[in-house]
Amino acid sequence: MDDVLLLENQICFKIYTAEREITKLYRGLLEEIGVTYPQYLALLVLWEKAQITVKELGKKLFLDSGTLTPMLKRMEGNGLLIRERSKEDERSVIISLTDKGARLKEKASCIPTRLLENLDMEGNELEQLNDTLTTILSKLKDRE
Repeated sequence: MDDVLLLENQICFKIYTAEREITKLYRGLLEEIGVTYPQYLALLVLWEKAQITVKELGKKLFLDSGTLTPMLKRMEGNGLLIRERSKEDERSVIISLTDKGARLKEKASCIPTRLLENLDMEGNELEQLNDTLTTILSKLKDRE
């Protein structure tokens, strides 16, 4: 019974540690394009959708507006995006990429490949991991 409390048996610890190590790998890659990991995540969403509200972005990234707003202000200050109030609903802020933010997509296109090279995992292992993490996130989100 004592085995359940061993650190090496804690799934949460393995997820936490893997996340930290992967983020370190990203940090080195993202320095080359001048963005942080959370900014990169926001850019991934914006490269997919030309415009999005802060609320929608927060929902996609699992971040609250208190965390998101300062980051978006920094990104706006760096010329990567524009934030403007919605004309239909003054409470809503719409984010859109600038040309500079859009151009970063090309520079960032090598990042996923370079990360995978650093992980040295087979495609089927990554696909299985992705499916498992998607299931975990979905179940956690359903609990909200």
